[in-house]
Parts: sequence; C-alpha cells; structure tokens
Amino acid sequence: MITWDQVFAWRMRRHLLDRPARGTSAVEVAHRLCGVQAQVASNAEQAITARQAEPPAGQVAKALLDRDLVKTWAMRGTLHLLPPADVPALLALMAATKAWEKPVWQRNFVTTAQLTAIAEAASAALDGAILTREQLTQAVLEHSSDPTLAEHLASGWGSVLKPLAYQGLLVYGPSDGNRVTFTRPDTYLDAWPGLPDPADAARVAIPAYLGAYGPASPEVFNQWITRGVLRKTDLKKWYADLTADGVLTAVDVDGTAAYALTSELDAIATARPFDEVRLLPAFDQYVLGPGTQDEQLIGAGRRAEISKAAGWISPVVIHRGRVAGVWESDGDTVSVRLFRERSDVPKTQIQAEATRITGGTPAVEIVVA
Repeated sequence: MITWDQVFAWRMRRHLLDRPARGTSAVEVAHRLCGVQAQVASNAEQAITARQAEPPAGQVAKALLDRDLVKTWAMRGTLHLLPPADVPALLALMAATKAWEKPVWQRNFVTTAQLTAIAEAASAALDGAILTREQLTQAVLEHSSDPTLAEHLASGWGSVLKPLAYQGLLVYGPSDGNRVTFTRPDTYLDAWPGLPDPADAARVAIPAYLGAYGPASPEVFNQWITRGVLRKTDLKKWYADLTADGVLTAVDVDGTAAYALTSELDAIATARPFDEVRLLPAFDQYVLGPGTQDEQLIGAGRRAEISKAAGWISPVVIHRGRVAGVWESDGDTVSVRLFRERSDVPKTQIQAEATRITGGTPAVEIVVA
C-alpha cells in the first residue's frame, strides 16, 4: 500500500518544488506540469519561477517569442502555456468532447453552421498571418456576411474561438502591445503534426498527467482535462490498455483506488518527506492538477478558501506537500493565514519564501484560523 505522505513527497519533487540547482528552463517546467495555466500572465510566470533555483528574467516572454512555448486554450477551456510538442495530444482530447455541438452551447453562443463559417474564415485569414482580435473579427465578418457574430467574436472570454483552438486551428500569437493576437499553429509552429486520434492522444496525455499528479483515478484525470466530459467507456478502455501494456499500475493509496506510472512506483514508495515550505501563486498547477475538491491535498472544509468567486484560485502555502493556508502580498507585506490544523508550518521558512518572492525583506504577518 502507498501512503498519501509518500505521494505528496514524490509530487513535490516531480513538480520541481525542490528547485533543483541545474538550470531548469521555463519550457521544462511547463512540460513537467502538463502546461502552466496562463489566464493571468503574472501568475504563470510566478508558477514557473517557484520551481527554479535561479529564475532568469524575462524567460517566459522569450520562450513565447522563440516559439518554444505556445499559449492556447486547452484543459478545462482555460489558457495555458505549453511546449508545442505537448499541445496536440491535449487538444485532441478536448476536441473529442465536441462540446460545441451540444444544444445548450449553441443556445448560448452560435450554431454549428455559424461556427463552421467562423472556422473557415479564420483558417483563411490566419494562413501565415498573425492578427489581432479586431482584425480577425473583421475578417470573419467579411467572409460570413453575418453581423450577429461580432459580439461573440469580440468577447474576451473567447467562447466561440475555443472550439477552433481545441481542433488545432488557432493559437495565440505574440502580443501586439496590450492586444492579443491569433495565428494558425500549422503555419506558426515548426513541424506541427495536427491532432492525433483520441485513443492515441490518451496514450500520451494520461501518462503525462500521472507523471505530475499521480497516483490518481480516471475520474480525477477527466475532471482535470475536460471537467468530466470525456466518455467513461473511452476512459475505461484507455486505462485498461495502458495497464495491460505495463505503462500504468493500479494502486491503493491509504484505501483509495488509483493508478500510477509503473516506472515511478519505486520512487513513490521510497519518497522522503519534503519538509520545506513553498508559497505558490494563484492558479498554481500543484492545486489545479488534482483539483480543489481533493481533501487529501486541501483538507476537509477548506475548499471555499481556495476556490473563490468567479473561478479565482487563491495563492497557497504548501507544507509537507499539502495546502496549509493561503497568502497575499501588497509588495511591502506578505500576509499569511495558516489553517489551524496545519499551524506547525516553520515560520522562518515562510519568511524565507516571502523574501524570495518579493526580492526584498517584506514584513510577514501570520495568523492562524
């Protein structure tokens, strides 16, 4: 039997939260974590630097400019930074849901015919081109002669553009000042292979996920990638095939049935406790990967303090691999609220983390609640 203490000790190191001294790049971090959520650009940068011993300045902007990272809508319909080679398998599983074909989606947004017109117009306009949202909107309106699309295309939520992203027809381009841009991955990225079959995609995506967030059940993976929309019969077959091939092994974690990478079983079973404190930013993958409903990670009754209104995920204090509290900073002061059941967090380590994050010597205020 595997224990949760062993799992969290292993996960902390898999997440590079031991900050290995070697020069771990932003691309390597994004690959190891199966992407870094980038709804808020500054949080994405902080998530990467939290895993580096000596973070290089401007590394994310450079990786995006060099096309070593790409920004696109992916898991759960949220923006992520991903290495280009990791994108096709993840998008293929998003596309497999065909959420845009469901009546409720069409009632709220556009019909399948309208979406087809948007896709055709965008594909033509973005062929070898990088366009702002306004330019892309104008191109689609001219192509479709449907003025009702203007409001949907102008929305910052990108609801009608997400299906294009899932199908590999659109990714973000480099920022144009404070304006976002879009382009086509097959003309923007080197050696873009297109999207694989969902079954082939699962053989890549499931082991990649378990390499960062395992052991975990198929249901947890499904929630992470599509908010639970993938068909259960498909998931069952994919996990069975990977298990039969020796890639995955069914395990028991303190009475909870889960799957782990076979290649990592020994590492999990021998993982040493990780006692250092980490202050992780809002929307950090360490929390988003297992999900905020995971009471082993967050603790019973504490979810509402992590998952807030409008989808906000709080910055968290991590100790011994578990969420021990939340924090915020105004630049001069780092305010930490520890959960009373995890109040044994070393205060000197909190101070050290606050100093690292701010680059100065901030005042640290700690309360226990």
